[in-house]
Amino acid sequence: MSRTRPRTPFRTAALAGTAVIAAAALTACSGGSPSAGADEKPDPGARISVNPSGKQARAGEPVRVTLAEGRLQQVTVTDSKGATLGGRVAADGRTWTSARKAAPGTGYTVEARDDRGGSAKADFTTAAPDRVNKLNLAPGKNTTVGIAHPLSIVFDNPVKNRAEVEKHLKVTTSNNTVGSWGWMRDWSGKDRVDWRPEKYWKPGTKVTLKAELNGVDSGAGGWFVRDYRTDITIGRSQVVEVDLDHHRLKLVRDGQEVRDVPMSGGTPGGDKASWRGKTVLMAKEGTINMRSETVGLGDAYDKMVDYSMRLTWSGMYAHAAPWNRAYFGNANRSSGCIGMSDGDAKWVYDEAQVGDPFEVTGEDAKGTQALNNGYGEWNISWPEWRAKSALR
Repeated sequence: MSRTRPRTPFRTAALAGTAVIAAAALTACSGGSPSAGADEKPDPGARISVNPSGKQARAGEPVRVTLAEGRLQQVTVTDSKGATLGGRVAADGRTWTSARKAAPGTGYTVEARDDRGGSAKADFTTAAPDRVNKLNLAPGKNTTVGIAHPLSIVFDNPVKNRAEVEKHLKVTTSNNTVGSWGWMRDWSGKDRVDWRPEKYWKPGTKVTLKAELNGVDSGAGGWFVRDYRTDITIGRSQVVEVDLDHHRLKLVRDGQEVRDVPMSGGTPGGDKASWRGKTVLMAKEGTINMRSETVGLGDAYDKMVDYSMRLTWSGMYAHAAPWNRAYFGNANRSSGCIGMSDGDAKWVYDEAQVGDPFEVTGEDAKGTQALNNGYGEWNISWPEWRAKSALR
């Protein structure tokens, strides 16, 4: 007859901020009467320490489980929402360390088992954060975008620990696309980081961004208390070429010109001129009210405008401008936007994808679009862009 000795109760003690647990070894003996082994002293088992510990433990550190003798066989760390922290045992078998850091304001349960059959369990709770940082991701989840759209993150609060944050931003692609993160101050004044490829995306590329930030301290802006993810697909290869000097707009798909339409850009020689450079179609906004006061041009216009396609935060669009028809194809006389006839604007609007590059060239411009004025990162060289990473 076989029997299993009852598990000895766990004993927990505080030692320099670490929970120390004496875990009973589970043993079995065979033969003898039911009282066999009654006079034996319980095996004290393994001593396992867990750090952090307590009810107000410090967040932002890995969970470490240490065994005094023997080898750790299995460690499971589960948070109060049922999610687990992965980790690995060191080569000597004595220490297990989580791959992720403990998040603030979260309860954790640690269960450990050694190679002798000993087991232990401990609980701890991290202190709540004084301040929480959040973010916005673009493009949105499960969207298809053009070949120039970067991955873009704008943070609610300042990010002082940029290198630490960047380490937790994981980009994977279906074809091992080469790219890099670059930091800037967004047009809104907030901290922003974008990931762009070395060259335009290849059509059909599948892209996943995992912002594994739960438990990361952004610095003065506070803690992140959740992870984020977005998955996108790169659509067809097309470029919109805008020639300010010749007043033409061409849509080029897979290297072949699809359509060439007359247009009128911004009036040269002042604030009404258009920006040149490689800009990116940020949004197709349809019919919107455009007012000159919002872009610092006084009371020059207040119109409902159809087929509006945003190119910059400063208010440069491509759109229908039937009131300007006399200048299409022969002069730039708009207040900074790329104007077309209703029919041509509708065609471009229908064919364009958010994320398509609008490559604007010509001398009739007021300069090159700034890095943060929409998605202006294509206007600097690849080495210059890589230098904007916090990890370079």
